[in-house]
Amino acid sequence: MTALSPVLLQATPVTVDHGEGCYLYDTDGRRYLDFTAGIGVTSTGHCHPRVVEAAQAQVAKLVHGQYTTVMHRPLLDLTEKLGEVLPEGLDSLFFANSGSEAVEAALRLARQSTGRPNIIVFHGGFHGRTVAAATMTTSGTRFSAGFSPLMGGVHVAPFPTAFRYGWSEEQATDFALRELDYILATLTSPAETAAFVVEPVLGEGGYVPATAGFLRGLRERADRHGILLVLDEIQTGFGRTGKFFGHQHFGIRPDIITIAKGLASGFPLSGIAAPAELMARAWPGSQGGTYGGNAVACAAALATLEVIEKEGLVENAALRGRELLDGVRARATSGIGDVRGLGLMVGAEFTTAAGEPDTAAATEARRLAVEKGMLLLACGAHMNVVRMIPALVATAEQIREGLDIWEAVLAEL
Repeated sequence: MTALSPVLLQATPVTVDHGEGCYLYDTDGRRYLDFTAGIGVTSTGHCHPRVVEAAQAQVAKLVHGQYTTVMHRPLLDLTEKLGEVLPEGLDSLFFANSGSEAVEAALRLARQSTGRPNIIVFHGGFHGRTVAAATMTTSGTRFSAGFSPLMGGVHVAPFPTAFRYGWSEEQATDFALRELDYILATLTSPAETAAFVVEPVLGEGGYVPATAGFLRGLRERADRHGILLVLDEIQTGFGRTGKFFGHQHFGIRPDIITIAKGLASGFPLSGIAAPAELMARAWPGSQGGTYGGNAVACAAALATLEVIEKEGLVENAALRGRELLDGVRARATSGIGDVRGLGLMVGAEFTTAAGEPDTAAATEARRLAVEKGMLLLACGAHMNVVRMIPALVATAEQIREGLDIWEAVLAEL
């Protein structure tokens, strides 16, 4: 008898039958408030009627049109539509399937276009599980352990994680930028550094927003040294943070962004965006893939963008995110050392009385939440941060429902 790999770890014991909006229903008919959104993927909620309709219609016309062999209308239309929402100047797109592929495409473009070998990433970042992306990932050793040697040319600089350092955001920002300058002086010369790659909000690293001073410092150094600034918007893009892209909170300009997750409401689709002049510096034949830009995924993405626009989901994420963040902070107990987030990305970090990571409490909180009808995930190096990622369609009533369940969980803990 065949079975799934025994090393696949399940965050919840739920077997889903169907989903609708912010709810999942198990095979026994029990309803769960889903504050995982497929790890931030189902941006328009489960089975949004417009997305379902678009995907169903496309399946009947063309499922797979390999886009280096033939071109198809959904891909062309999506490329044009993304031009309405992408940051100014990022007018050239390459599509793939997963976030890891997008990160590796950005890495390849950065190295080929600059002729420089090295990359600087930031401590706590998550960029994927494939070899290059895992090398760039420092949110936990579970993503890179056991298959060394990893890729060379990657250097790690501090991220301004104020809570972990026990500093103010200003102190953490100053420290991170000073250490970055030291790395450029001691580990990788600016002349050999192709790119800085950073998340606007650490995802797997614990839901830690960057600071404006930090990202502006990266932009200034990138401009000074001819280094590319790559923003990993895979989890923070498409309205998740209350802006269309996470970096827009900080007033900076990226050279390349990576996109995935919320782009297609659950269909596998990812990509990178860059200025056409920069993208043209990629080596011929270096971009491609069998399934990238799948016709059904592109149709779903087009519908997703229409729903985000017509239903005001970016604005909704900002409003509901503030309610969620304020509500989690107001309910924080002594076992929660920090609550932070941006938009509908909220994390509660569990700590012991001595201030150490409390993984056991975070795990128990998620178990109790399932018992009470809500699904949650963990993140952080010690998996002691409980993260809340509702779909962008979440209503004020659903946020209150989630907060009520969370309050009951903390009371039982």
